[in-house]
Amino acid sequence: MARSIVIGAGMVGLATAWHLQERGVEVTVIDRVGVAAGSSWGNAGWLTPGKTIPLADPSLWTYGPKALLDPDAALHVPFRVDAGLWSFLAQFAAHGTNRAWDKTMADLTPIDRIALECFDELTDGGVDAWTREGPFVIGFREEAHSKGFLHEVEGVIRHGQEVPFERLDDPSGLAPVLSDAVKVAYRLENQRFLEPAPFVEALAAAVAERGGELITGLEVTDVASTRRPVVALSNGERVEADSVVIATGAWMPKLARSLGVRTRVQAGRGYSFTVGTAVPQEHPVYLPFQRIACTPYQGRFRIAGTMEFRGPDEPFQPRRIQAIIAQARELFTGVDLDDRQDEWVGSRPVTPDGLPLVGATRAPNVYVAGGHGMWGIVLGPATGKLLAEQITTGRVDPAIRPFDPLR
Repeated sequence: MARSIVIGAGMVGLATAWHLQERGVEVTVIDRVGVAAGSSWGNAGWLTPGKTIPLADPSLWTYGPKALLDPDAALHVPFRVDAGLWSFLAQFAAHGTNRAWDKTMADLTPIDRIALECFDELTDGGVDAWTREGPFVIGFREEAHSKGFLHEVEGVIRHGQEVPFERLDDPSGLAPVLSDAVKVAYRLENQRFLEPAPFVEALAAAVAERGGELITGLEVTDVASTRRPVVALSNGERVEADSVVIATGAWMPKLARSLGVRTRVQAGRGYSFTVGTAVPQEHPVYLPFQRIACTPYQGRFRIAGTMEFRGPDEPFQPRRIQAIIAQARELFTGVDLDDRQDEWVGSRPVTPDGLPLVGATRAPNVYVAGGHGMWGIVLGPATGKLLAEQITTGRVDPAIRPFDPLR
């Protein structure tokens, strides 16, 4: 039996491990902290192929400069001398054109189309967790604020996805948490959501139940480029395998850069917290103009937002939570924003061109899976399935061909 080591116990790494097991591979998953310890824990849990789109678009050229001057803006970049960060931002901004958006959207569409069915494959295959249909309620203060969202949805539809949505005259039935300040609302269908940490924990349990080994609390310090890859651990141990998958999110460059993966992966940190609501909120809520995503979570209401470009290990910044609150307060009613629990920051792995890094490195039998930006949860199972096929058969599915990590 072939043996594979997967580095990283988030959604992407564990989905890859599960699908390798489906193909008869013995797997060991190693994570320096634990299951769902990175950006898989506190995100909004959205399974929204219809919103899995390029992060850079033409609005960046008008919104970006204003955001740099507004401490409460959803996009935050610290003013500091950091040549690598500013180089990344220059490359990221260069993709904020209609032409680049269309190219990236065309590359994302094939994997977007299979994303939800790959979750069904996991749950039908023994992963004891759920995904739930929307609808998603989209809210705006005024008509002008909805133009960007409508343009994005039209672009997704133009590239071949079905994204049913309709205007809501009164969103209070579906979203009692929205205040009267929300004057324009839409209902978005054919999308799902989940509770991310419980789902990823269930996926880890399924991998373990099928004989997989999970090692947590040990860091992989190096992946040696030999005929059979050798993984070096922080305790001095060295472990050999037939293949290795690096799925460490924003920390990927530490191990992958020396293996030929030169695309910069920048931590785009997101923040979230949960609150109580006067009336239970059963459906996800999205405030696109404020860039705030909300989801029911274990009897409470998770509010997530911001894109903060900092190092992945930098300290939690309380000001970013306050920024989300400042943007959201007038748009909610019956939401106790002072009763916050589960305050969290997670480092999402963002690439300059908005495409993931999935496939073989220059080192024999060493692969990477990451760089999904905000879409690691929704695209994780599909990524794991198609990468497992490449590892075991050598075939590169057309859906992940644009994600070549050596591009």
